[in-house]
Amino acid sequence: MLAYPGNAGRTFDPFRQMRLMQQDVNRVMNNLRAPTTSEFPPINIWTGPDGAVITAEIPGVAADDLDIAVHQNTVTLRGKRASDPVTEGAVVHRQERVAGSFARSLVLPFRVDGEKAAAAFRNGLLRLELPRPDADRPRKIAISRT
Repeated sequence: MLAYPGNAGRTFDPFRQMRLMQQDVNRVMNNLRAPTTSEFPPINIWTGPDGAVITAEIPGVAADDLDIAVHQNTVTLRGKRASDPVTEGAVVHRQERVAGSFARSLVLPFRVDGEKAAAAFRNGLLRLELPRPDADRPRKIAISRT
């Protein structure tokens, strides 16, 4: 190994330098892709002629801590997730779970009949069934043969 100028008595270890560089890159990349509140909760949306179904993964949140609102074609989901308790003096090595308040507004391609909308929450999975108003549902128009 080569003598490394500036570090009296230490030799240059290229593998040590590569490990340190890899640690720096990992630290930057981990912080770069931290989840944001606009991405939480993760959702799926299916639409059809009768309405839409939305599922959202919201583990660690009680149903009483969720608020769902429908206005015309917009569904808003709000809630709050408590942070994990950390013992005093403990060092957090990684924190990827987002804590705090969250809100997502989802715009659908049609109005929702809020009176007939339904929500179910089980095992951290929220399922919203959002029907279209009867007047807005697509219908077939007969062609007269005159």
